[in-house]
Amino acid sequence: MSLRFFHSITLFVACFAVLCRIGGDRVACVFAAGAAQADEQQGADNPDNRCERCHQAIYRKYEQTPMALASGPAAEGLIPADLKQSTTGVEYRIRKDGQQVVLDYARPAMASNGELIPEIQGQRVLQYSIGSGLQGRTYLFERDGYWFEAPINWYAQKRVWDMAPNFLHAAEMPLTLPVDPGCLRCHTSGAQTAMAQARNKFADVPFQHSGITCETCHGDATAHVESDGHVSMAKIDEMPAKNRDSICLSCHLEGQAAIVHRGKKLVDFRPGDDLWDYASFYVHASALGSDGRATSQWEALLASACKQASGDRLTCTTCHDPHGSDTRMTPSAKVNWYRARCLSCHETPTEADHPPFSQTHFPQHRDCVACHMQRAGSTDIAHEQVTDHHIVTQFASKVIPPATAGPLLEVGSERIETPARNRDLGLAYAQFAALGDHEAAKQAEEILLQAEQESTSSEDAPLHAQLGFLHQVNGQIRAAAQEYEAALRVNPEDAFAAGNLGTILAEFGHPLAAIQLWTPVLARNPAEKTVGINLATVECELGQREVALATLDQVLEFEPDDRPAAALRLVIHERKRRCGR
Repeated sequence: MSLRFFHSITLFVACFAVLCRIGGDRVACVFAAGAAQADEQQGADNPDNRCERCHQAIYRKYEQTPMALASGPAAEGLIPADLKQSTTGVEYRIRKDGQQVVLDYARPAMASNGELIPEIQGQRVLQYSIGSGLQGRTYLFERDGYWFEAPINWYAQKRVWDMAPNFLHAAEMPLTLPVDPGCLRCHTSGAQTAMAQARNKFADVPFQHSGITCETCHGDATAHVESDGHVSMAKIDEMPAKNRDSICLSCHLEGQAAIVHRGKKLVDFRPGDDLWDYASFYVHASALGSDGRATSQWEALLASACKQASGDRLTCTTCHDPHGSDTRMTPSAKVNWYRARCLSCHETPTEADHPPFSQTHFPQHRDCVACHMQRAGSTDIAHEQVTDHHIVTQFASKVIPPATAGPLLEVGSERIETPARNRDLGLAYAQFAALGDHEAAKQAEEILLQAEQESTSSEDAPLHAQLGFLHQVNGQIRAAAQEYEAALRVNPEDAFAAGNLGTILAEFGHPLAAIQLWTPVLARNPAEKTVGINLATVECELGQREVALATLDQVLEFEPDDRPAAALRLVIHERKRRCGR
């Protein structure tokens, strides 16, 4: 019997999730990204309507920005798609069908490397868009209460439809890309907390309002409106610098690893809060510039001469107008806008015999950004580029490669050494361990073992689950099982711990115990295909072939192009050989 165990971590880099399957001595990591009531709420219940009455000019200016357009009903501003992916042979179409927007997918049966690849054909109703379309866009669909991202994305800079990030060369059609809570939190307003059984299942719709509303940055306006403006809104410019900056950074700081603090949820962040009370953010010590990532420029800015000289006076809004957008400017207007931002500091008063800086520093080149903040290709979002916020002082002749070496450093935190800090650092290293970084795995195990000895760790399910994974990778099976059991005592619905503990039990001769763990996991989240395949394998080994076929049918209902599930189903159905061999 050949079973798999898996690892799932939520990353805050471009809304990706990491899903790793490990079978035998092979490790394969797959990168995944992720109604009607919310549509109605875009009208009279939209909180921005209360702001428009008194702030009409700002409101009309803001409603054209990428933030205001960051999400919405799928039919609004629909970008039709017609794409055939070469590696899978699947054809995708996104189109209007009456009042609905639908994703069609189809592939005829075909042969590949001597293997018969079955025909697939189906449709999903798309309910929401994520992304303004000015940089990119994807669409969301719902199935049995679980929300998923469409497998194809619009990439605006090259004006092409292509597969979702890191699925450009996928061998199978990915149709269970769970909606990531981080994407919802930063592209919508009133993002809801996911239910315990799955990070992409919600009691109702996944968010209350499309786009980023005024209250997302300015706070609850109820008292302000009801008092006819006599009760002031939050005064952002008068906040302590860290709280002020946290408003932007709650979405625009991602680091290379991000760890939410125990007992906290980023969805609970409100304007005026300190972001570092909710999460810790880490980068490699060797990270320079924006290191090829599509977002999270703050740590690059911290290393710039501009920020170090200006201190707290320099913040995101020094250069960026949150109520406007440079995407609507002409190229020359954009150059002039950012030049003015630079000269607001650099055009300092001069002596009578010294001309102004703007007249001596390459006056023929007005575009400051072109030399000091060159755009480089992104390593984590296909077809996109990033602006390097390191603000180099000399013309950069080459792109700085992604930094993947050196110890992890915490970004922007002023926390003193605490047990919780050890825990967060260990979990950050574990994120890189899941991507195959063996040195990070050693660091993670060492730090988490130390954190486990601390008095507060006994009720920390993520800590135990990650240690279980690290032990399992290293072949320390008994220790891994103990950690998974500890995680499940804290959180009985931990699908990761239950899935991997079940694999251990099945492989060591306890198939019924494994089934007891896996069955509720799959019932709570039918898109957990690794658990489903393992469950079907064990059911078949126990002679429950019809039950196993029903389990695989459920897996293939959610992920119709899953080759391992389809192959196992064929083996069981035709009774050619023993299950899963």
